[in-house]
Amino acid sequence: MEINDLTPAETRVWRAFATGTAVDFRAARDEDAADGGTWGPDRTVRASVLRALLLDGPRAEGEVAALTLAGARVTGALELQYATVDHPVRLRHCHFDAVPRLYSARMRELNLRASVLPGLVSHALRVEGVLRLDQARFSGMVRLAGVEVTGSLYLEDAEIEAPDAQGPVLQLNQAVLGADLWAPGLRAGGQVRLTGASVAGTLNLKDAVLDAPDGTALDAQGLSVGTGVTAACLRARGRLDFQGARVPGTLDLAHARLSCPGGTALRASSCVIGEMWLFRGERVEGALKLRRSQIELLTLAPEMVPDEVYLSDLTYTALLPHEPAARRLPMLERDGDGYVPYAYEQLTAAYRRTGDDDAARLVQLAKQRRHRRTLPWYGRLWGHVQDMTVGYGFRPLRAGGWLLSLLAVGSVAFGLHHPPPLKPAEAPDFDPVFYTLDLLLPVISFGQENAFAPEGGHQTLAYVLIVTGWILATTVIAGLTRTVSRQ
Repeated sequence: MEINDLTPAETRVWRAFATGTAVDFRAARDEDAADGGTWGPDRTVRASVLRALLLDGPRAEGEVAALTLAGARVTGALELQYATVDHPVRLRHCHFDAVPRLYSARMRELNLRASVLPGLVSHALRVEGVLRLDQARFSGMVRLAGVEVTGSLYLEDAEIEAPDAQGPVLQLNQAVLGADLWAPGLRAGGQVRLTGASVAGTLNLKDAVLDAPDGTALDAQGLSVGTGVTAACLRARGRLDFQGARVPGTLDLAHARLSCPGGTALRASSCVIGEMWLFRGERVEGALKLRRSQIELLTLAPEMVPDEVYLSDLTYTALLPHEPAARRLPMLERDGDGYVPYAYEQLTAAYRRTGDDDAARLVQLAKQRRHRRTLPWYGRLWGHVQDMTVGYGFRPLRAGGWLLSLLAVGSVAFGLHHPPPLKPAEAPDFDPVFYTLDLLLPVISFGQENAFAPEGGHQTLAYVLIVTGWILATTVIAGLTRTVSRQ
């Protein structure tokens, strides 16, 4: 392209390129690039001119050529598909009339900070440095699938609104980032896709707003990060899907507001996570799915747990904050998979690690009661007997109370009316206390039961004591067996 074909504004940009000099057309620092459609020819640059500069622009010996432009209106589509650009490209606070197309391009640096664009097509783009889209505003889809960035990708305070989009408004699936994905304050009016993405550093979504009420707000299935995911104060309408994610550090959802009524608000199934924080926020609206995940430290506030949870095969080492068992058990009762014994065992183990054996026993008792509801009628009946008598072995003092009560009843009844001896000449002296103990204790014999034969109502009482004694003995032995097997 000849310089004679350029407008005065384009000539200024052309001459500055060789030395990397910045060109700033802004009249004020607080200008809004959204008004760029009204900017005149004095600050308008054709995309074809920028393309010619980047591919075959002038050079100055001893200088680093760069395109550094601010406050310009770019007309036409910036076409750089498959191109190799060896110069930094900085187009800040600019207004683009058409969607830039950078499919499979190779660039040193790309900076579109605070610019306004109708979209971005950059599949398989490779940037040997940083890619800056912070504070940029897009009215169409941002396509960065398969992008490779050796440094960080910045999307801080970026806004993406694509009401007519057929698919995710931000595509970062299979992206490979050598450092961070920095997107605090991101606003996305549609799905953000991060499936299979690899982030060597941190994924930061603090204060982000993801709005996809009819579907998935964040699709991060198979996401892998080097450190952690910061999503504190996140506001999401639609599903957050972290299925299969690998987060060695912290998945921070503190103060988050997750809403997907009638659907799944958060799915973090089959994940490996160092720490997961879900506390100090509003109650989750929608299901919480943590099936088959491995979490070292799970910080889960009971007040945030929704009505529907899925905890099958969830493994965690510690559970915070430390809450009474009565505050944790409703979560297990609401498990959408029904009775999940492993969930009770995990909660029991968490309490035992903190030395709270009383809470651990309460969880085990709740487990037996929950299991009882899955049994046929005769199993439920026997379960009620075990529960009433000794609390399934977790409340052994109950057996002593029952025995003392029955001993008192029998001693008084037989003390007021001695049963006649079977062989008066051989019978020992009658003792109502030891006679009652002989009836109650099926193993121990004091020689009283076989020497006397009660009659009438006292005979019925004797039968009741014998049957009750056997029931108490069986339930105590069952409870002791469970206790020994746990230890």
